Amino acid sequence: QVQLVESGGGLVQPGGSLRLSCAASGRRFSGFSMGWYRQAPGKQRELVATITSGGTTNYADSVKGRFTISRDNAKDTVYLQMVSLKPEDTAIYYCNVALGIIDYWGQGTQVTVSS
Repeated sequence: QVQLVESGGGLVQPGGSLRLSCAASGRRFSGFSMGWYRQAPGKQRELVATITSGGTTNYADSVKGRFTISRDNAKDTVYLQMVSLKPEDTAIYYCNVALGIIDYWGQGTQVTVSS
């Protein structure tokens, strides 16, 4: 059974940093792209960043230069390092992996950027 468990969210002041982690289990994920998405209150879920099995990354324009996605294939874990956080980054952050036609999601971790 595939499971994705996010951690690392919390309350941070504008300009602060957080590092999110997503631990995947149930099979090996090293051959698959993984990603982070977020959903703010009243808004649709949106892509934040993705990383392929080979390490190629892609970012939403709104987070380029501030967020860094990485992965540790030995641990089946993907990370999202976030710096220079803004109030508009406030959202629930979800980890995602697509295995064939099936999308798997974690339960999400809340990130709140506020003074």
